[in-house]
Amino acid sequence: MSNNVKTFVLLAAIVALFGVIGGLIGGRSGMIMALLFGGVMNFFAYWNSASMVLRMYQAQEVGPQNAPDLYHMIQELAVKANLPMPKVYVINEDQPNAFATGRNPEHAAVAFTTGIMRALNYAELRGVAAHELAHIKHSDILISTISATVAGAISSLATMAMWFGVRDENGNRNWVASLLIGIFAPMAAAVIQMAISRSREYLADKGAAELTNEPLALASALYKIENIARGVILNPAEEHPATAQMMIINPLSGEGRDNLFSTHPSTSNRIVQLETMARSLGQL
Repeated sequence: MSNNVKTFVLLAAIVALFGVIGGLIGGRSGMIMALLFGGVMNFFAYWNSASMVLRMYQAQEVGPQNAPDLYHMIQELAVKANLPMPKVYVINEDQPNAFATGRNPEHAAVAFTTGIMRALNYAELRGVAAHELAHIKHSDILISTISATVAGAISSLATMAMWFGVRDENGNRNWVASLLIGIFAPMAAAVIQMAISRSREYLADKGAAELTNEPLALASALYKIENIARGVILNPAEEHPATAQMMIINPLSGEGRDNLFSTHPSTSNRIVQLETMARSLGQL
C-alpha cells in the first residue's frame, strides 16, 4: 500500500472515529458535529501539523551562520539523496533525539535536540540525519505528523465522553459506556497511529545506511541514544505523548521488544539489521 493511500485511509479512519464517539455522546446531531469537527481537524492538520509540532518542542530554526556543521551536513546529504534542502531546527533539550516533519519534501523540516548533538560524533550524527532524510524521501512524514496531532484530539473527545456521559436512546446517561469510550478511544487512536507500520523505521534505517554507506555509524548512534534517553526526560514529549512516534527513538519507553502497542521497533533489532548490512558490505 502506497503512503498516499495510507494517508487517505488514516484520515478516513480518524473522521469515522470522531463520528462514532460524537454519536455516542450526542446522538445523530453529536455525530454530525463530530464528523464536521474531524474533517476540519484533518484539513487544519494537513496544512499546520508540522508547524504545530515544531512549536510544541520550541524548535528554533538554524542556518549556516549559527549551526554551520549541522546545516552543511544536512545540505550534503540532501543533495546526495536528491531531495530539496529541508529547514533545519534545533531543540534545546538534553535528551538525545531527532525527527522529521512536513507535508511533503518541498515543505520538510528536520529537528535535532542539543542533547543528540552533544552525545554523538560526526559520523553517528550524520547517520541520524540520513535516517530523517530517508523518512522524507519515503514520503511518510505527512502521515506521521498528522497522526501525532490528531491522536491528541481523539483522546480529548474521549475525555469529553467520560465527563458528559454517553446517552442511550431514551436520553439517559450510560456511565458504563462512557467509561469504556474513555478507555478504548485513546487505544483506537494509538492503533490508527500504528496503522503506519513500524517497518518504516527499519526502512529509514536501511535508507540511511545506503545513503551514508556507514550502517555501523547509525547502529552506534541508536545504541547511544537509547541508553542515554532512558535516563533523561524529554518534557515536550511527556506533555504531548502522541508525538513520541515521530522520534528516531521512543522518548517515552525503554522497552526492548516489538510489542503490540510500541510505536517503535526494538532498538536491538534495528542494530542487528544494520550490522547485517555492514557484514554484507564487508565492514564487519
